[in-house]
Amino acid sequence: MILKSLSILNYKNIPEAELSFSDKVNCFIGQNGVGKTNLLDAIYFLSFCKSNSNPVDSQCVRHGEEFLVLQGHYTDEENEEMEVYCGLKKGVKKSFKKDKKEYKRLSDHIGLIPIVMVSPADQELILGGSEERRRFMDLVISQYDKEYLTALNKYQKALQQRNFMLKSEGDIDLEMLSIWEEIMAETGEIIYQRRNDFIKEFTPIFCDFYQQISQDKETVQLSYSSHGDRGPLLETIQKGRDKDRIMGYSLHGVHKDDLNMQIGDYAIKREGSQGQNKTFLIALKMAQFDFLKRTGKKTVPLLLLDDIFDKLDSSRVEQIIRLVASNSFGQIFITDTNRDHLDSILQKIGKEHCLFYVENGVITPKI
Repeated sequence: MILKSLSILNYKNIPEAELSFSDKVNCFIGQNGVGKTNLLDAIYFLSFCKSNSNPVDSQCVRHGEEFLVLQGHYTDEENEEMEVYCGLKKGVKKSFKKDKKEYKRLSDHIGLIPIVMVSPADQELILGGSEERRRFMDLVISQYDKEYLTALNKYQKALQQRNFMLKSEGDIDLEMLSIWEEIMAETGEIIYQRRNDFIKEFTPIFCDFYQQISQDKETVQLSYSSHGDRGPLLETIQKGRDKDRIMGYSLHGVHKDDLNMQIGDYAIKREGSQGQNKTFLIALKMAQFDFLKRTGKKTVPLLLLDDIFDKLDSSRVEQIIRLVASNSFGQIFITDTNRDHLDSILQKIGKEHCLFYVENGVITPKI
């Protein structure tokens, strides 16, 4: 997939922009806090119908304004053109359209424009709670498996309803509670199996990327842990009723799954250096890219690299540049604060590129 052009109106700190892109590499230079990440986030929004960094849509509208508009023009592998539009007004449901036809369900759009974004915020995958790692799995699988996304949405709704009942005062309607538990178990089994299959296939790809970037200096591993490992989910969920009632929420289910990340024999969260953590995250995202390219619609994802070279030694930067310069990757968007650094990277990549300067939300192409 190629993003040919992007129109932005009132997105975060960007008042207005009309941008045309290279099919290969697009670079954005500017100091921290000027809007480079917001630009990448606008591209992300058009793929996932939401921001990568802020779950509250209304907070993506520029301060002092009432609405935002994003519009992207794309071409696919068959050179077919496509237009994606998003309009969002505070207090009003957001509108998403493909070729001027509005979606009935936003979930129908997910996976159409696959994206992999690497940013400093990804450190939460290692340092944060298990919900960050579940979100990573969900984000990848949902882009190629519609049944998974449907099951995930149904599970979340059933979980919310069960938790609401657990928190209520007085007697619980056990028949209704059983209905929500059955939905959680039925959809949870689908989620558990798809996550399990995904990690088994994904892990060797990830390990290979890590070895390439680190030049075989460390060994890494991923493993998946879930309450689904204990047997039928319905039994596991129902066994916990009494304790769940005391706590006021559901303690068992696939919403407690985790993705274990190791370097050597230890959790990278405890043992990894800054450079190793960064390498681990970039290898995860490159494996995500490779995986998405080979699944679903067989569409080459867009690759968004937000200030990724900080805290890496020169040899690891060299390996990352070598990887992204290969023909395995399609259109790339890179942000950096250092023009000399970026020029060096571009020279090594050796591909057609466009260069943009970003300052206080204003994006100017280099002529």
